[in-house]
Amino acid sequence: MRLLRLLIAIACLAAGAIIGALNRAPVLVDLGFARLPSNLGVALIVALLLGVLVGGLAISASVVLPLRRRLALAQRQVPSPVSHTTASPGA
Repeated sequence: MRLLRLLIAIACLAAGAIIGALNRAPVLVDLGFARLPSNLGVALIVALLLGVLVGGLAISASVVLPLRRRLALAQRQVPSPVSHTTASPGA
């Protein structure tokens, strides 16, 4: 599994490097309150990363956090196991 993750990470890095190298045209990114001069490849990669971050946060807020809350509630409702010690006869 670790090898597969490593290979996917290397493939994504290579794809990002290729996109950055092939899209060297200068662009002006207008944010409304500021204008940033950049390369097209850098702008594409930054937009892609921001999309991944926002999507990950949305998934985390809508799926992961409610599941963690349900798990914590379920763990509080289950009685904790009591350790039984056996005393030896005649002790």
